[in-house]
Amino acid sequence: MKIVFLTAGAAGMYCGSCMHDNSLAKAMRAIGDDVLLQPVYTPIRTDEPGIASDQIFLGGIQVYLLQQIPLLRWVPRGLRSWLDRPGIIGAATRNAVGTDPAKLGDLTLSMLRGEHGRQASEVERLVRWLETEHRPDAIILSNLLIGGVIPSIAERLPDTKIIVVLQGDDIFLDQLPDNVRRKAILLCQELAESVDTFVTYSRFYRDKMCGLLSIPAEKFEIHPLSIDLKPFGEVDLVAAASVADGLPTPHTKVAGEFRVGYFARIAPEKGLHLLVQAFERLAGDPNNAHITLHAAGWLGDHHRPYLDELQGKLKAANLAERFIYHGSPSLDEKVSLMRSFDLLSVPAPYEDPKGLFLLEAMAAGVPVLQPAHGAFVELVEATGGGECYPPHDPGELAARIVALSRSAERLTEFQSVAQHRLKQNHSIEAAAVRMHETCRAR
Repeated sequence: MKIVFLTAGAAGMYCGSCMHDNSLAKAMRAIGDDVLLQPVYTPIRTDEPGIASDQIFLGGIQVYLLQQIPLLRWVPRGLRSWLDRPGIIGAATRNAVGTDPAKLGDLTLSMLRGEHGRQASEVERLVRWLETEHRPDAIILSNLLIGGVIPSIAERLPDTKIIVVLQGDDIFLDQLPDNVRRKAILLCQELAESVDTFVTYSRFYRDKMCGLLSIPAEKFEIHPLSIDLKPFGEVDLVAAASVADGLPTPHTKVAGEFRVGYFARIAPEKGLHLLVQAFERLAGDPNNAHITLHAAGWLGDHHRPYLDELQGKLKAANLAERFIYHGSPSLDEKVSLMRSFDLLSVPAPYEDPKGLFLLEAMAAGVPVLQPAHGAFVELVEATGGGECYPPHDPGELAARIVALSRSAERLTEFQSVAQHRLKQNHSIEAAAVRMHETCRAR
């Protein structure tokens, strides 16, 4: 099948959705589909070899300037095409992830209006390219917020199936001012009418988006969240609990140490501060001196004060030597670091629609401890790779960490069950087959 996968770049940030899209597109190619991974807004950044096109549509600079300077649409495209060069976009949007969505209200509405918005010329460029150069059997969009092009595609490519993956659209919408949010939801509801199939990774998120956007449940398919298991290899459950190969000497695990790991973007919405609160509580007991805290993940300049504040609190509590921030490691370094963890917890305070970091931890042989909300509950139940605790409760999180640190048998059970279920239901190869079938069926 000929498939175009439109994936929204994240302005230079490591983005779980981008990485998943890249892995899925590669896996679909491996089973014979002709898949083009096409970035919109900005280039995508992954921690594995990327296969995305170098060309950018709906370039972030173009759409922003067209919103701010409407007369720009009368400037010949050839004179402003340089604005879509990946290097230019990357430099200009490097700090864009710090932008408050509340300040992007008018731009969001304009983009959702597609051919009727201020970016109509860029929408036309993308649709014309699809119509004249590709004419795919199916188009996959990584979210509905880039869906302003959908009505034009449906009209001019009536035989092309349109699939939208919903994986956090509500989080962005909820940060918009109330009046803008209401208008954006109405526009999304209109766009949804031209979509053939919506894909979510959990029943929770299907039900949430059904209600929010008034989409009939029969238009949804639920695909188990999946990752590429190959980089993690076969996990030796005994070796995984010992010193991780390749870690720098200062980070080497010492005898008797129980490492609690955090691996996600360093940002308040991912909940590192909640894990630090739990760690401070448990560390007050001398019997828990064997427990240490290790964090890794992408850190934007706008969130450095957040990490500095957490490190300051730990230093004031005489716990600085029991906390290490490992930066944003490469894929190989990530696997090695993950394997040094005894437990992973990312206590996101919001209802996360995915949780790719949980699958990565389990693939590395590491059990997980997550708040019981969002997609976490279904994912933990489906994999058997850990347990959940009442959300927004650092005290309960601390108690669960301590209990698990003293229950090697339970941790081993989590590891062995998850290893089997990941291969069975959560491999990227299985996801490729599911998406192929979704693209083919009409």
